[in-house]
Amino acid sequence: MEDQPEIIAQHYAEAGLVEKSVAYWGKAGRRSAARSALAEAAAQIQKGLDQLALLPDSPERQRQELEFLSALGAALQAAKGYGALETGNAYSRARDLWEQLGSPSEFLRVPYGQSVYYTVCGELDLALRLDDDLLRLSRQRNDSAGLVLGHFSSGRNLLGAGRFASSRSHLEEAIALYDPISHRSLVHQFGFHPRVSSQSLLGIVLFCLGFPDQGLASSDAAIAEARRLAHPPSLAQSLSLGARMLLLGGDNATLGERADELAALATEQGFPFWGALGAIFYGWVEVRNGDAAKGISLLRRGLAAYRATGAEQWMAHHVALLARACEIAGEFEEAAFLLDDALKIVERTRERWFEAELNRHKGQLLLRQRHSEAAEKLYCKAMSVAEEQEAKLWKLRAAVSLARLRLDQHRHAEARDLLAPVYDWFTEGFDTPDLREARAVLDELV
Repeated sequence: MEDQPEIIAQHYAEAGLVEKSVAYWGKAGRRSAARSALAEAAAQIQKGLDQLALLPDSPERQRQELEFLSALGAALQAAKGYGALETGNAYSRARDLWEQLGSPSEFLRVPYGQSVYYTVCGELDLALRLDDDLLRLSRQRNDSAGLVLGHFSSGRNLLGAGRFASSRSHLEEAIALYDPISHRSLVHQFGFHPRVSSQSLLGIVLFCLGFPDQGLASSDAAIAEARRLAHPPSLAQSLSLGARMLLLGGDNATLGERADELAALATEQGFPFWGALGAIFYGWVEVRNGDAAKGISLLRRGLAAYRATGAEQWMAHHVALLARACEIAGEFEEAAFLLDDALKIVERTRERWFEAELNRHKGQLLLRQRHSEAAEKLYCKAMSVAEEQEAKLWKLRAAVSLARLRLDQHRHAEARDLLAPVYDWFTEGFDTPDLREARAVLDELV
């Protein structure tokens, strides 16, 4: 009964002892989830729900159903994908029950999980409204666990929206509020360790804000903590976000190690979402290592697998990677088409965190085709977007591109006046490719 509750559950079901069958399917699902066998957990929880549907409707049955649906949504996130239709349906039904039962605090992962679903599906504005509702309810109840979830979720989605300073505030608040003892149950509610997740995302936020050293330290700390905790979903998430930051920063050697580890973990645990991301990251490593054909093939395969999970989050960045790979391979028309597609994704989803870089990349491509006037307009637009978002690193990259263009046009004074104040703002990261390139351009302008 302890080691194989699913067998007992099946016997109770066949005997027509529905309530006992439900109890043991629930126990089996929790046991499978605890050892990260999440596809198995989802199947067992669904069998419990099927049995539960045989009981007459009552508040007690509704609460049991809410408990099962909440657990099912969390299991499906890893087993099927965060944007999978099955995941969304589980959280939609759970949300209805949660509200009918007075929004009990012990099921806060229901509104949180629904926010995750809409985020990954590319409905960022709706996800942010759900985050605001969760924070408001948690403040009204002085619910510290709800505040941790609400601040984390807000921080994640504000990053996507390109509101980096606000994202940083929320993520730092989630880290400050989190207590590993009193909030122990949040790992179950959340699906991840909240501090690990917050630190992982904070790494990318700090990087974009212009603090690359602090960003890398936060990311590395999150991965180390996830390894210590031996919690596979937390490790997969921290590796993925850490790999993305390395990709943004141009560290291809360490990126390859992260991508390998992520792909191995995803295969071992049966995580399709993380496996697709591992393929995308590794595809870029192959491109940077000189095998553009193999890299493009891996990128396309990873993108197809990622889309198959229902995911839209990060998609503009992924398409931009493929565009850059095509440009490296000399496929300029395909690269231009893909960049336009990425910008359309930004307009559709409102996920704007990479918008400045998309405009800069398109400008670089146009410049290679000798359209210098159009390139200059896009560089200026990238500067404007980065300024609006307080994204100092994106602003530096746009300033370097624009300064190089003006250098080629023999407009040295304008180039120096543009780039010098942006570079002088930085207080760290002087060994990174971005700062080194900026310094080299300034040296040419002396």
